[in-house]
Amino acid sequence: MEGWNDSWFWLVFGGVGQAMFFARFLVQWVASERAGRSYVPVAFWYLSLVGAGMMLVYAVHREEPIFLVGQAVGWFVYARNLVLLRREGAPGTLSSANQAPPGPVD
Repeated sequence: MEGWNDSWFWLVFGGVGQAMFFARFLVQWVASERAGRSYVPVAFWYLSLVGAGMMLVYAVHREEPIFLVGQAVGWFVYARNLVLLRREGAPGTLSSANQAPPGPVD
């Protein structure tokens, strides 16, 4: 891999982080289609948190300050959303494992 200065480990790590970050959009899309309206499931925030965390570690490794700041700020936003959802007992959070997601709106 001429021109790449990372080991395979770091390339795979960064790629998996990016894939997890992308997967959140697929999860949100499927959840919205099932609900029949725009809906952001809790899994979106967990995937955001994990994906951004992995990308943050990758940015630190690559010494990319712009990328690092962007992922760090995002990470706190995703974590805060999970805290707020847990407080209100939103479906899919640890405090509300038995609640169902919203259904279609008539």
